[in-house]
Amino acid sequence: MSEDTRGFDFSPAEQRALARVLDAIIPPSDDGRLPGAGELGVARYLEGAVQKTPELRPVIAAGLAAADALARGRGADGFAALSAADARDVLNELATREPAFLPGLVFHTYAGYYQHDRVFEALGLEARPPHPKGYETEANDLTLLDPVRRRRRLYR
Repeated sequence: MSEDTRGFDFSPAEQRALARVLDAIIPPSDDGRLPGAGELGVARYLEGAVQKTPELRPVIAAGLAAADALARGRGADGFAALSAADARDVLNELATREPAFLPGLVFHTYAGYYQHDRVFEALGLEARPPHPKGYETEANDLTLLDPVRRRRRLYR
């Protein structure tokens, strides 16, 4: 690990809890076509997001610690050991106790999930950038701009 990434990686316990949280945010589809966000490995995307925005690290770490504490309060060995229903209940409770945790995590989870090639393919999309192949667009009626073009030039 290089010096500039030291401290951003999640511990093994945090990775297990994070994968469980991610699967609760985006669970696998019933038909098995779409994997859950934790199963897909979105935690690696989050580690990259933490490298770019280091302020996320303490928020995520505190949220995972709180989730583990709530799970232990229910008699589990940690958040990763909870059933899907209990995990949802703990996350609902956590949303009120750690209000900064879930909104940012949900945003980054969706961002990482819907960039993954497996998700694109499962949705019937090509896993490729839009260029150089490009996308087809409909022809536009550029005469709609004529009123704007007729106006005198405005400068500030």
